[in-house]
Amino acid sequence: MMLLNVINGSGSFWSFISQPWHWSVSGVAIALILFLLTWMGRSFGVSTAFKNICAVAGAGKRFSFFDFDLKNEYWRMTFVAGSILGGFIAAYFLQSPDPIDISEATITHLKDWNINYPTTVDEGTGYLPEGLYNFMNPKGVILAIVGGFLVGFGARYGDGCTSGHAISGLSHLQLPSLITVIGFFIGGLLMTHVLMPMIFG
Repeated sequence: MMLLNVINGSGSFWSFISQPWHWSVSGVAIALILFLLTWMGRSFGVSTAFKNICAVAGAGKRFSFFDFDLKNEYWRMTFVAGSILGGFIAAYFLQSPDPIDISEATITHLKDWNINYPTTVDEGTGYLPEGLYNFMNPKGVILAIVGGFLVGFGARYGDGCTSGHAISGLSHLQLPSLITVIGFFIGGLLMTHVLMPMIFG
């Protein structure tokens, strides 16, 4: 309906792209990207860009793991750079005037962890405890660095991240990717139902 209003001239383009879209739009977009990459003989994955960055920084001179031809990876670094830039633009210039719509059950559940749902975007996203996810205090910085290291190391040690295994690997019917994705879900369930209640409960 929103798209029809834009086409007919009754709605602005900016209001259209700043509104939450149906999840199926992202699903179709991911499928199209994956089809194009497969057709080009490439595999989709984001965490490999960490390896590429290390190679650009000269790590290949000391470690053979980072010694490879970067020409075949330029497209991936461009893709990641575009993703970061697109995320920045969406977060700071295309914000919806209303908080993201989530279920009442989720809002009630988050309140039990002292994470309040905002009434307007001026109050923040409301999904993260400001005391922890705050780069203005040392605790938030330390947690971000440690968490980033664990995620980055785990993704490379597992030879792929959620996008590489769950999207590309599963679509290519790779058994290691299936096992990895099962591990992702188990880890997510443990974090949601065991660790987070211990931390925030």
